[in-house]
Amino acid sequence: MKTIAFFNNKGGVGKTSLVYHLAWMFAECGLNVLAMDLDPQANLTAMFLDEDRLEQLWSDDDDHPLTVFGAIRPILRGLGDISQPHVEKLSPNLGLIPGDLGLSRFEDKLSDSWPRCHNYDEAAFRTMTAFHRLALQGGQWGADVALIDVGPNLGAINRAALIASDQVVVPLGADLFSLQGLKNLGPTMREWRSIWQELLPKGPSDLAMPKGLMAPMGYVVSQHGIRETRTVKSYQRWVARVPFVYRTSVLGEHADCVPEPENDPHALAMLKHYRSLMPMAMDARKPMFSLRSADGAIGSHIEAVRTCYTDFLQLARRIATQADLSLAEYDV
Repeated sequence: MKTIAFFNNKGGVGKTSLVYHLAWMFAECGLNVLAMDLDPQANLTAMFLDEDRLEQLWSDDDDHPLTVFGAIRPILRGLGDISQPHVEKLSPNLGLIPGDLGLSRFEDKLSDSWPRCHNYDEAAFRTMTAFHRLALQGGQWGADVALIDVGPNLGAINRAALIASDQVVVPLGADLFSLQGLKNLGPTMREWRSIWQELLPKGPSDLAMPKGLMAPMGYVVSQHGIRETRTVKSYQRWVARVPFVYRTSVLGEHADCVPEPENDPHALAMLKHYRSLMPMAMDARKPMFSLRSADGAIGSHIEAVRTCYTDFLQLARRIATQADLSLAEYDV
């Protein structure tokens, strides 16, 4: 099973929406998909599930056994290892490990475990590899790929989530803040990767250890505005700088000459605004590209739905190619 994290140090760039739509698109294309909500804000879970189900998962008791917090709670309490994670089946080939606001309580435990791994501390390694092993156990039903949603910070939870990832997709907005997020994210990822490679030989031989590759797959620029088929100047100004910053900060390369964003092989997609499809999709509890006339997608919305479907199918194909995943063939 391949694991792909979606991460940027800047919030509000469409990261969770991207994971949600790609999970449904991959499932539609024949893959068995596991979505993991490792963001303590649990926004991905709230997109997938209605309030009645959320209330059941986040019941008044403190255990929350059907969420990611419940699965790591034995480690948090110092009473053992992870428990078998619950996978919420959303379709025959799409499952979710639900998020939980209580996951934020795992931050200190992970922070404390990171330096203790240098001392061959088995309990520390069990803590640091908890997300990796949750993915393995959660994918035992035959998942081909795990898509991991994380929060917009450089804290211990995200470090453990990225260590559990084979590849990383960076969602971006076309603004100064997203570029600054790239500049923070790149060196931090390289540092985490380097340290984990040093720690790997110190881990227990009987413990499933992630390789911690977190290989940069590319970036997705979301929610840029279109006016009369031409990008607005503010978008054009900032997105033109992305190829250089991505190469220098994330890949750690020298970049004397970089291509335009439209020709950048690291640019996985430039996703548009899709009119008012997102509020409509949230009401219908389905992805934007699956909206029908019964959901209110009429008139100009119909073409926007088709465009959205084409865009996400092409993005899914690009990601699948780089992750060595096979998708069912669909015409666009």
